[in-house]
Amino acid sequence: MPSSTASLDDISSNASSYDSEEEYRLAQQEWEESLHQLQQLVSVVLLPFFGKWLGRRWSHIAYARYLSVGLGREFFFGASAKARK
Repeated sequence: MPSSTASLDDISSNASSYDSEEEYRLAQQEWEESLHQLQQLVSVVLLPFFGKWLGRRWSHIAYARYLSVGLGREFFFGASAKARK
């Protein structure tokens, strides 16, 4: 039987510190995975949805400004465009 100068308390404290370091590493890894999933959710779902909403909102505003400047149907097709309706 090999002789050892380390007591059982020293061995158990080393094992518990190893376990806590391992748990911390696993928790950190899970946190980074969660952040990565959240980043994918934002880039795949939320940004396109927000871009679509913003684009539609802006198109209504831009079209209203376009008409207020006088660039409507009459500008491009002449005054007879109203008569054809």
